[in-house]
Amino acid sequence: MNRFKAMLSLGLMLWLAGCANGAHRLPYDSWRLGFGTPNYMDVWIETADAVDVQNRVFRRAMDGIASTQRPKNLKRDPRGWPKEPGAGAGKQVLGADLPRLIYVRWQSLAEPQTYEAYIVIPEAARQAMVKGEKAFCLADAKWITDYRKMLTIGLAPGGIARVWLMGPCLSALDVARVQGTVVKQGPDGGRSGGRYALPLEPASKTYIEKHGIPYGSW
Repeated sequence: MNRFKAMLSLGLMLWLAGCANGAHRLPYDSWRLGFGTPNYMDVWIETADAVDVQNRVFRRAMDGIASTQRPKNLKRDPRGWPKEPGAGAGKQVLGADLPRLIYVRWQSLAEPQTYEAYIVIPEAARQAMVKGEKAFCLADAKWITDYRKMLTIGLAPGGIARVWLMGPCLSALDVARVQGTVVKQGPDGGRSGGRYALPLEPASKTYIEKHGIPYGSW
């Protein structure tokens, strides 16, 4: 009986250790989901849900304001995407295996309009997420083994979602471009009576009134 109890305890300890150390087999504790927009094109994210390769759903992996640059001198051109996008405003997706699908529903405050998109993460991108690469980090001037564990999504007027994969010290890889669809119920699933979460920031409002929205450039 004592031997049975010892084996049972050992099995439980190994199972708990596997959970604590990430039974999802990733070479890091978590990956990051971040969101940005073209300059002056403000966005409020109602929800971003992640589904990993084990079909586990991580609801509201991210919500709130997406990262946006809006200089008051109106000198930033919002057309197109940068070659090296930033990480965006985001959160770590704790306990998840590699991502299979990202669902995002957002309010494009620049228009205004509400969109949703289902973003399928291809197998090649998942393989890139677990491939360690030698990288030189300018922040501390050191060579390290880095991983592309940052998934960044750019959200643009017209319902465009653009996806990149990057590491803290590795360049961005272009993963996908998805055309979202209009949410007919409007903002907040129709529960807000058509009211959007936030007003446009003053600089964004001024830019759009002066220059308009460059649809088709994303």
